Amino acid sequence: MAKISLDGLDDMQYDVLKEIGNIGAGNAMTALSKMLNLKMDMSVPKVALVPFTDIETIIGPEDQTVVGILLGMEGDIDGMMLFVFDTKSALHLVNTLMMRDVTENEDMDLHELSDMEMSALNEIGNIVSGSYLNAISALTNMKMISTPPSMTIDMIGALLSLPATEFGKYGDKLLLIQSQFGELDFVNGYFLLIPELNSYDKILTSLGVG
Repeated sequence: MAKISLDGLDDMQYDVLKEIGNIGAGNAMTALSKMLNLKMDMSVPKVALVPFTDIETIIGPEDQTVVGILLGMEGDIDGMMLFVFDTKSALHLVNTLMMRDVTENEDMDLHELSDMEMSALNEIGNIVSGSYLNAISALTNMKMISTPPSMTIDMIGALLSLPATEFGKYGDKLLLIQSQFGELDFVNGYFLLIPELNSYDKILTSLGVG
């Protein structure tokens, strides 16, 4: 039984969760910058605990096509994480990795990407998501193992359907981190961190605010 309620967090506990979001996003940006060999700045992430039912309205219309990288978390922390970014960001990433003009084919349907481009996009998502979890693991000094990530290109509503079916295990809220990497919204994405409630206990206790 979890000791905490996400509706009853005090200011210090909430600030710690937001700082975890900031540090994770910063680590992900650094990994992305190294992979692309591109100097990259990051806007201050927007971090909030939000009801799962509000996610679609925050990220965009349910029929908007996005890329999602979903991975499970095991070890000292159980749960899942979803990294979501829009099609424009996906094409920016692929073009940069393929050493093309960043805005080339900016309106292209992602389903038209070649196998090599899809593989590159998947690898980018894997590295960014893994770097995020590594930062949280180092910060909390807890073992955190990710399951093999899976990439999906689909509408927001369909993409969120899988986490929604699992969500009863985790509670009614998740930690949402909106991040913008690079100039002119080079990558505009969202990290959805969904630990089990007992894992929130462990995270906050490890940082002295449990």
